[in-house]
Amino acid sequence: MRIGVVTEAAAGEARVAATPATVGQLRKLGYAVVVDPGAGERAGFADEAYAAAGAALGDALDADIVLGVDALSAAQLDRLRPGATVVGILAPRIRPELVADLSRRPITALALDAAPRISRAQSLDVLSSMANIAGYRAVVEAAHTFGRFFTGQVTAAGKVPPAKVLVCGAGVAGLAAIGTAVSLGAVVRATDPRPEVADQVRSLGGEYLSIEDPGAEVSATGYAQEMGQDYQAREAQLYAAQTQDVDIVITTALIPGRPAPRLISADMVASMRPGSVVVDMAAANGGNVEGSVAGEVVRTGNGVTIIGYTDLAGRLPAQASQLYGTNLVNLMKLLTPGKDGQLVLDEADVVQRSLLVVRDGESRWPPPAVPVSAAPSPPPAAAPPRPPEPERQPVSPARRMGGVLGAAVVLFVLLAISPAALTVHLTVFALAIVIGYYVIRNVHHALHTPLMSVTNAISGIIVVGALVQIGQHGSAITVISCMAILVASINIFGGFAVTRRMLGMFARS
Repeated sequence: MRIGVVTEAAAGEARVAATPATVGQLRKLGYAVVVDPGAGERAGFADEAYAAAGAALGDALDADIVLGVDALSAAQLDRLRPGATVVGILAPRIRPELVADLSRRPITALALDAAPRISRAQSLDVLSSMANIAGYRAVVEAAHTFGRFFTGQVTAAGKVPPAKVLVCGAGVAGLAAIGTAVSLGAVVRATDPRPEVADQVRSLGGEYLSIEDPGAEVSATGYAQEMGQDYQAREAQLYAAQTQDVDIVITTALIPGRPAPRLISADMVASMRPGSVVVDMAAANGGNVEGSVAGEVVRTGNGVTIIGYTDLAGRLPAQASQLYGTNLVNLMKLLTPGKDGQLVLDEADVVQRSLLVVRDGESRWPPPAVPVSAAPSPPPAAAPPRPPEPERQPVSPARRMGGVLGAAVVLFVLLAISPAALTVHLTVFALAIVIGYYVIRNVHHALHTPLMSVTNAISGIIVVGALVQIGQHGSAITVISCMAILVASINIFGGFAVTRRMLGMFARS
């Protein structure tokens, strides 16, 4: 089968559905690839690069599988061959007229932006890959329009305070914006109705502004949900206070299948300082900011700039095309299990079923709901309480002394009734126990490793054995015993010295 990469029909769209690098990956799956001449020019990919990667230049709309970024225009759809498969960002949740148009044609349509938020679908989640780029670009656009430092500085000419940034929504785009703004030195605050994102915000260096809500729950879909009126009232109070203090506001709030929620009112914008910047990343879906216009820049009477660009990801076309093309490659790997260039669509697969909008002219939208939970695993059941252990009573000095005297009496009795040969061994054994005990006991517990314990115990036994042998069996044995005492003592006292020095490194002055 042939895969066609079309030239985007949408005005201003600079991205392309495949790069020379992803063309090579598609060909490894067994497909022939044809690219519209000039399809990648606006993203910086020349026709010669596609040809070098093994693609043919020709009419992409005549292919069996047509890849695009945005939905094809009506004129492009009219040129498709019967039975063709179209893949792109179709936005079927908010474009029912497009779904109806596709259903009237003998084609199959897959919406890459409808991938469920489950682990298996992460590699083809185009919304996340594009939102990551858009969040980064939103901060770049805001910094360019702001025209001042993001980071604070203290110079001989004066002090420059850091910029204050408020990010509304901590999804993929919001987290990318937080990380970018923090890296530029700004003081970043963020809000989100999902309590589970607080740690993510803090991990990037931002401050999470929580809105207490007894009804707030961990998201069951991975997306934020529309909150109740009580929450919205407290949220509005928070935004009213923050907009008067911050320099830049970036809004990212979207609810799948519904218009973007209104977060920032005109009164809040009017309360901002002159020169402040607002970037409404949801402008294409109705906007989070009152007064924003999709695709345009609006300057208010009090000197606030509202940016409503809808092509933030497309403003980095080379990287956006590479990430988007990789998402498509991962999709084609899923649809080509045999790697033989034959597309196999399995509606029993939850991922493929979620992407399917139209199949052979029959509508498959909407797909069955896919339950997704971001909730942490429930804690294990609490073990039954164990009965309290009896408290150990410290050994009194009298009992300790009694134990020592009793052991001494037993030792003396054994010495009295033992043969002469055994007497020497018992004496060495008893002395080794005593010396070994004190040698080990005087090592600090922080360094009381098994290796050091055994080493000191062995050295103590050597010292005792050498002491017993001094003066026995000639001068040679005495010399050897003295050397053994010296070497073992060095080991013991050297260990104590090293221990003291190591502990001294951690001692408070």
